[in-house]
Amino acid sequence: MKLRDFLIGVATGLAAAVIVKEASEKVSPYVPAGQVLENIKKEFKKDSPIDGSWIFMKTDNFSNGIMTIPVYRGGISRLHEGEMQTFEFAADARSGVVVELQEV
Repeated sequence: MKLRDFLIGVATGLAAAVIVKEASEKVSPYVPAGQVLENIKKEFKKDSPIDGSWIFMKTDNFSNGIMTIPVYRGGISRLHEGEMQTFEFAADARSGVVVELQEV
């Protein structure tokens, strides 16, 4: 095998990988809802055990008065110091960052 043929193969493989990556991001630019929930649960577990959790799999629009972003909405319940606490959250669907958290 010639070096030239090998380098053409490597270049073709890299180009195909870039094209597939770009196409997959255009199809679904959002972080999976399950992964977002798992990350939020992991942070809550650092403080106390979780009793229950939920997340809507479809995105919703969240506006802070300046901009509107797609978010996943969900909730966490936990037993903290003998008292049940329930939180609802909104997490950015593109990055998974919590943009709103309130105790209900």
